[in-house]
Amino acid sequence: MKDTIRIALLGLGDIGQAFAEEFLTKIQEHGAPVEIVAVADHEAESPVALGFAHNGVPVFRDALEVTTLGDKIDIIFDLTGNSRVRQELRLKLIETRNQHTVIATEVLARLLWHFFEQPMQLKATRTGY
Repeated sequence: MKDTIRIALLGLGDIGQAFAEEFLTKIQEHGAPVEIVAVADHEAESPVALGFAHNGVPVFRDALEVTTLGDKIDIIFDLTGNSRVRQELRLKLIETRNQHTVIATEVLARLLWHFFEQPMQLKATRTGY
């Protein structure tokens, strides 16, 4: 039996949307035990956010709200490009004593992108913590 890896995606702008679409494609193509269980973007009515909502994925306007799901999220992909959001996410995980969920930054998204076999390059950012 496979253990499903539960993912949250934060930031569905140009980079986040491209990443989400390619990530979903790869999950489906490979039958990977990965599920996107939440997304967050300040534009909850964007076509990509509505697509997730239509498929039963919770869509949050505030990226910090994903922390309310606790350990139901294994990995949070923070693609907001906003270091303040990342710092607040870390603090929220500490505050809620969530020692399970990890935050994946843009550099990890770029690493995955190399395996997507697509010509688009994700923008390198140095938002850090």
